[in-house]
Amino acid sequence: MKRSWTTISLIVGLAGLLVLLGGLQHGWLSQINASENEKAHKRAQEQADRFAMDFNREIQNAYFNFQIDAETWRNKDWSAFNERFDFWKEKTAYPGLISEFYFFEAKPETAPLVFDRGSRSFITTDLTPPLEAIREFSFDEKIFKPVEENSLSLILPIYDAERKLENIIIRRTATEKMPPIPVPPKFGFLVIKLDPAIIKDELLRDLIAKYYPDDEFRVSITDKQNGVIFQTPLGGERDATAPLLDLSPENFIFYGNKDLMKSVEGEKRQAVVLNSRVESLTLDHTAGNDENGTVKIEIKKDLSPRTSVFTATGKTSARGESPWTLGIQHSSGSLDAFMASTLRRNLAIGFGILFLLAAAIAAIIISAQRAKMLARRQIEFVSSVSHEFRTPLAVIYSAGENLADGVAKEDQQVSRYGDLIKGEGKKLSSMVEQILEFAGANAGRRRFNFSVTSVNEVVDNAMDECRPLINEKNMAVVINIPTSLPLISVDKAALSQAIQNLVVNSIKYSDGGGWLRVSAENGGGKVKISVEDHGIGISKSDLSRIFEPFYRANEVVDAQIHGNGLGLSLVKQIAEAHGGRVFASSQVGKGSTFTIELPQN
Repeated sequence: MKRSWTTISLIVGLAGLLVLLGGLQHGWLSQINASENEKAHKRAQEQADRFAMDFNREIQNAYFNFQIDAETWRNKDWSAFNERFDFWKEKTAYPGLISEFYFFEAKPETAPLVFDRGSRSFITTDLTPPLEAIREFSFDEKIFKPVEENSLSLILPIYDAERKLENIIIRRTATEKMPPIPVPPKFGFLVIKLDPAIIKDELLRDLIAKYYPDDEFRVSITDKQNGVIFQTPLGGERDATAPLLDLSPENFIFYGNKDLMKSVEGEKRQAVVLNSRVESLTLDHTAGNDENGTVKIEIKKDLSPRTSVFTATGKTSARGESPWTLGIQHSSGSLDAFMASTLRRNLAIGFGILFLLAAAIAAIIISAQRAKMLARRQIEFVSSVSHEFRTPLAVIYSAGENLADGVAKEDQQVSRYGDLIKGEGKKLSSMVEQILEFAGANAGRRRFNFSVTSVNEVVDNAMDECRPLINEKNMAVVINIPTSLPLISVDKAALSQAIQNLVVNSIKYSDGGGWLRVSAENGGGKVKISVEDHGIGISKSDLSRIFEPFYRANEVVDAQIHGNGLGLSLVKQIAEAHGGRVFASSQVGKGSTFTIELPQN
């Protein structure tokens, strides 16, 4: 009992430890997964922002590079524009990005101008319906934006300079408001028409190859109405978004005096823009300084021998109002779904390892229990065999001693003693053969010689071997073997031995019943040989274990019925070696039926 409680306590302790480890593992992996999920979302957003920054920088370069003062258009001196155009083509990686330049003067009666690349000058062109739509869009203050989405054009206002400010530093913040600055009148608009094929086939594909080369994320670009601009629309929630075609330069600080750079320290120098030429810029800011959202910045700097004026004017727009939106989604559907599947996979692996550990512990415990049980059965087997051997040896010794001492002198007595010694020797030989057969079968050394024979022949051989015991016990035997049974391919000696074991068991456990029946039948492609008795029967708890080696029911041991627990085990081995099986049905006190089921020849 003490050992049993020790084993139970050990098992319960190990199970509790495994449960604790499983709980801790789940908590740790969940925390790690949540942290990695947050980092993955941040990385996805940062990558999307860099993608959008590179795209917008290319568009901004095409936009801000051509901000020229009104005098150029008024005097029709195209040298400054050509200089800007050549500079842009030299620096850009996509010289085909801009397909056309158009200019609309603020006077309604003036015809539009188009840039002729052959003559490198602006010439008059017809006001087509598409150009009329762009013109109306440009001059309508209520709907004007730097990007006209329908024609994919950048609209650059050209202002007349009216006012100059001395050494102004403008710092853009989210809360402070600048004092209102009057906006000069518009002289006209420069329309920079972009080539959508270059954007889709070159610019966007290059950026996708740069930032998403391994197809881990799917990329989609949509307009404000969620219409697809590029690639397949994403289903579900996007993992990251970023505005495209956004002309708002973020976090710029404009200096008109280079000496002021000395006051800028550390990383702030990266956000500094210096101007040393006469320029007119139109900026699309995210914060304005008056109710209309109009921003104007002018910076004047004295440079010998001339004066430089920097002018920046424009309209504000919210960041979320960008014409296009970049959407990023993980290939598994979303980052959350990917991280959830990763967590499930990690938990499955972790719990799988714990399960294997638990299975290994259970296997060790079961193996130890089986070894303990087998050791106990082996001890019981040795004890029962010793007892089985002791009785015939004692009889043989006593008979031999009487013969040697001359106690039996008459021929009849000598013959009787000889028969007694012969019978007891046969019992010993049978027990030894049974043990050797069991050992050989378990070691895989037993060989079977199959031949085609009839069931009648095998049963007759078995019953002939059991006849002396049947006569001794005065058993009534019924044999019912139809002659129409099909032939079977068996080892006649082995199958006969199996039937003998069943008949001997029935006689041994008959409990005075004095009756047994051997029968056979054919059905379902199987031949079934049954041995039925009216003996003591077998309980349900023992019925499932009677074919285990060395097993003997407690009732049999208590009744001191001789045996070694190997007979039924040998029957099972022989039946399985023939491709069949053996099974039993029984009721306590009413008898048992053992059936060997074999395939037909």
